[in-house]
Amino acid sequence: MGIDRSFFHRAVLVACVSVMGCGVPSRLYRATTGTVRTTYHVTKGVTKLTMSTGEVVYKIGDQSFRVLRAPMSWTLTHDEIEDIGGLPPRDAIRRGRVKNTPYTVNGKRYHPMSVEKAAHYRELGLASWYGWETLRKKGGHMTANGEVFIPENLTAAHRLLPLPTFVRVTNLKNRRSVIVRVNDRGPFVEGRVIDLSAGAARQLGFYHEGTTRVLIQTVHVD
Repeated sequence: MGIDRSFFHRAVLVACVSVMGCGVPSRLYRATTGTVRTTYHVTKGVTKLTMSTGEVVYKIGDQSFRVLRAPMSWTLTHDEIEDIGGLPPRDAIRRGRVKNTPYTVNGKRYHPMSVEKAAHYRELGLASWYGWETLRKKGGHMTANGEVFIPENLTAAHRLLPLPTFVRVTNLKNRRSVIVRVNDRGPFVEGRVIDLSAGAARQLGFYHEGTTRVLIQTVHVD
């Protein structure tokens, strides 16, 4: 499977119309790895765009996370999400009611964990990657919390973590690890615990295999 880079560039251009300014305050993130804590120095740059779009850039160590707000007309990456908190998905996204609000997929109700519980989240399981299927659809795509979906970014989908949450994912086969931003729902496939972006799958070294066993741990914000 291959990724058409020009498609994602077009998607970003649709969301980003004009840049007007930028400021960069400083912040610390702390990653918990078992009983060992590692502190990351993080810069968060806020770029003002048009009235209908916005961009935030986070930097954790040598990793950057570009966050773009998607137009409400875009298709959800998982259009099988029927409702979020009893509202149509786009209405819930407009109202900012997506962080850990219960939602329904194919008649099944999911109840995301609280922020407090997510702070101690640690799980072993099977990871897959997603994004290839969006190439067969027209236009840009939006995650379950209203962000532009760019498969080459370091992002992920999780059924129960609050949106957004930063987690460290370690490939247990080769011990490679990467920090990703959880900004979407899924995977809705039995036996899988997290869906990673194509970019994250490449960094973890399982892009061609499709799945791998991983350890997932929450990255804490100071």
